[in-house]
Amino acid sequence: MKFKIILASVLVVALGFTIIASSQTSSHEEMIQLLKAINQKNNTILNPFNPERKIEYCDSVLKIGINNQDSYLWASKASLLLMKGKEEQAVDIYENILSKLDFMPTDAVFSESGIAYMRLGERSNCMLNHTGSSCIFPIKNDGVHKIQTGSRKAIETYKTILKIHPDDLESKWLINIAYMTLGEYPVKVPKNLLIPGLNADSVAGVKPFKDIAASLGINVNGRAGGVAIDDFNNDGYLDIITSGWDLSDPMHYFQNNKDGTFTDRTEQSGLTGITGGLNIQQTDFNNDGNIDLFVLRGAWLTRGFGNQPSSLLRNNGDGTFTDVTIPSGLLFFHPTQTATWADFNNDGWLDVFVGTETSTQVLDANSSTCALYINNHNGTFTNVTKTAHCDIVSFVKGVTSADYNNDGYPDIFISTMTGNKYLLKNKGIKGGGVDFEDVTDKAGIGSNKERTFTTWFYDYNNDGWQDIIVSDYQFERSLGYYSASQALGRPVANAGNVFLYKNNQDGTFTNVTKEAGLDKVVYSMGGNFGDIDNDGYLDMYFGTGNPDFRSLVPNKMFKNVGGKKFVDITTSSRLGNLQKGHGIAFADLRNTGRQDIFAEMGGAYIGDSYTSSLYLNPETNDNNWISLKLDGVKANKAAIGSHIKLTFTENGVKRSVYKDVNSGGSFGASPLRQEMGIGQAKIIDEIEIKWAGSGTVQYFKNVLPNQFLHITEGVDQFKVNQLAKLTFIDKKDMSLCMPMTAQMK
Repeated sequence: MKFKIILASVLVVALGFTIIASSQTSSHEEMIQLLKAINQKNNTILNPFNPERKIEYCDSVLKIGINNQDSYLWASKASLLLMKGKEEQAVDIYENILSKLDFMPTDAVFSESGIAYMRLGERSNCMLNHTGSSCIFPIKNDGVHKIQTGSRKAIETYKTILKIHPDDLESKWLINIAYMTLGEYPVKVPKNLLIPGLNADSVAGVKPFKDIAASLGINVNGRAGGVAIDDFNNDGYLDIITSGWDLSDPMHYFQNNKDGTFTDRTEQSGLTGITGGLNIQQTDFNNDGNIDLFVLRGAWLTRGFGNQPSSLLRNNGDGTFTDVTIPSGLLFFHPTQTATWADFNNDGWLDVFVGTETSTQVLDANSSTCALYINNHNGTFTNVTKTAHCDIVSFVKGVTSADYNNDGYPDIFISTMTGNKYLLKNKGIKGGGVDFEDVTDKAGIGSNKERTFTTWFYDYNNDGWQDIIVSDYQFERSLGYYSASQALGRPVANAGNVFLYKNNQDGTFTNVTKEAGLDKVVYSMGGNFGDIDNDGYLDMYFGTGNPDFRSLVPNKMFKNVGGKKFVDITTSSRLGNLQKGHGIAFADLRNTGRQDIFAEMGGAYIGDSYTSSLYLNPETNDNNWISLKLDGVKANKAAIGSHIKLTFTENGVKRSVYKDVNSGGSFGASPLRQEMGIGQAKIIDEIEIKWAGSGTVQYFKNVLPNQFLHITEGVDQFKVNQLAKLTFIDKKDMSLCMPMTAQMK
């Protein structure tokens, strides 16, 4: 039934407050007002991620003279100031506490003061004097701090801690990082405190990426959030849209100017006021050929603060977006950061499955149930969760969809922080219906009860069957402890591993994590995949961290070696940013056939904000590639879920590369234009496309590589898009940003 906005007024009752909109109010303005109202309501001392009100409370107690000498109260205020980004004030309080001769500080006070000094150093250098090497692990060159006070004081603090607790691996990790920031690792690190080998190159021959977001003006300084890269104005060039998780954090729309620059068109696009969003995804829900957006909100927020609406933003095709959440029937108030768009009933229209967060798996008044919304073909959706048997109640952190059993219907995989995983097999009901069966145990995945986060389907070994990645997020301490344990040869089992489940082609999966070399400390909060060297095998980049400021661990890059194993190339590639990593996207932004990597950075607190990064791919090999933009006709217009198979001969060996049309990982959205490497092959013998939902199969023979092709379902001839190779200007080193052909002239 089509949802209608009542002409006289709209009454929206949510979370204990009422919004009354006049007949003149659009659905877009209603959402803006709704977000403002929720943001105002959440501005309370009870909000676990709102330090401002807690600081005010501390001040009120101290002001009236009660316990104004209580060092613990002062320490609490200092910790809150750190969350707010007031490092200097926090440091002053800690120094005052530690100077009192009649007070023996607790271990917690020492630890908090140490990280306050570290954060002061980061603020003075990595944030206020940012360079392309800032906070890149191992820290060197222009990443070394010029203002050294913070790190010097942190070192003295951690020396004191380690004198009392020599086996404190968290403090040992942080003191080694502090020495790095001064350019004094490893030579000046005391022998008993040294973690050796942290500056060793991981793999020979891997060239470093370079962060030039600042030079392009796209280095948004914000909290954790999402990124979607795609052609939002249909000019053939890729644009960038970012979000931040708090309802006071704005979205940003950077339009590609087709000349190596970007323009911030947030205001002109209508996105001003559409705030918040820990994750954003593309879709084309109305099959009009314009890429729409889905903004997900409320994740991690307990006590009801996460009961926020997500937003469906319709792309109007004129450079503007309109929030159509309310008239579409997608207005709900549940905490989420994850969803997956697919044509679950094969009717040619995209549906959406939303994963929600509930800390208990027992239904009660505060529970949030995952939801499946089926597209009604008229701009609206119908919730069919119960009849489709996908009403999962769990603390869901990642969902992904693909046709894992190759029966022509997309299935769903769900990753949770409550330990259970869910593989929901699509029963393939004819006639527009949809129903799922939980086959987790049958598939061999149910025994893994670890808390997990980032997940996706992809074909890592090019056998034509979708495999599953799901990232362990089981921890009891700050993440530096686990990184130190691994570096010292004392790894903790399943400490942030990336679990890889190989598809056995019979409905079951095998855990090949160890054999694939992924039993490493990662702790992914976001991630995505792409082919950075165009060898035809998909590589992975993970954003890492958690809200704890002491979880100062590098983001991780893994190269796929022949579909058999993954090698950690974090150090060599210079992609190991120590700041919190969230939305990740791989994209050929320069139209050179080489995928760059965008990382939306920042933590949960305003004091943990950080600038986004755009890492330029330096790869100079001569591997070939193809870029495919697919338009469905019977299939959904965006062709999401369609299967691509490239067959070619490389060095005398015939091989195939497989990829589904999607935006990649569960946290960050790569372009729906599929960018695929073919190694040294000089020609693609055959491109095979199985269109999602329609059952149509098309073949294109003897295709030349290194082209941007536009393929329409049912049309025998593809179009070649002529896109200019772009040069991104890096003010410090222009050669790093030029297309390879330009460098060779």
